[in-house]
Amino acid sequence: MEPRQQEDREIFHAGSLDKEPLKEVDEDMVSEVDLNNTVTEEEREEMENELTKLEEEITTLKQVLASKEKRHLELKQKLGITPLCELRQNFSKSWYDMQTSTAYKKTSETLSTAGQRTSAAFSNLGNAISRKFGDIRNSPSFKSFEEKVESTVSNIKSKVGGTGGAGSFEEVLSSAAQASSQDTPTNNMTENNEC
Repeated sequence: MEPRQQEDREIFHAGSLDKEPLKEVDEDMVSEVDLNNTVTEEEREEMENELTKLEEEITTLKQVLASKEKRHLELKQKLGITPLCELRQNFSKSWYDMQTSTAYKKTSETLSTAGQRTSAAFSNLGNAISRKFGDIRNSPSFKSFEEKVESTVSNIKSKVGGTGGAGSFEEVLSSAAQASSQDTPTNNMTENNEC
């Protein structure tokens, strides 16, 4: 080390707690120092030997696995098991497992109960609608409408069934239609319905 560099280092460290000048360390010496002083040379050789054996075993196991996978594929092909068949089997098994699960059973029971309640509600609704139609049919306005329809039908029958003096068939139909439109209440929904 040059004297100038040594002085610069001493000046730099003069204010610090370390009063001794920095000493340069030989690089060869640093490379010889083992940071893991806990491993002896014998242990190191033993670990290297074990590592080599493990690598050989891994390679052997990979070869055995590749051989087994090849045989597995050959057997599947001979048995006619295709990827689609496997997918179906896996799906069926998954579906079965799901159906036997507790969560599925509870959900199924809940939905069954809800379905029964919904069915009962629709049944009650149907009964109520039937009763309402019965009430409507027995109402005075419906009876009046029904009587007008019956009189129109009987009027048409009398005109069609009568003698030739009543007029032609077309005249009878048009007069019946006019009588019907005058006697029946108007229904806006049937007039606007284009379906």
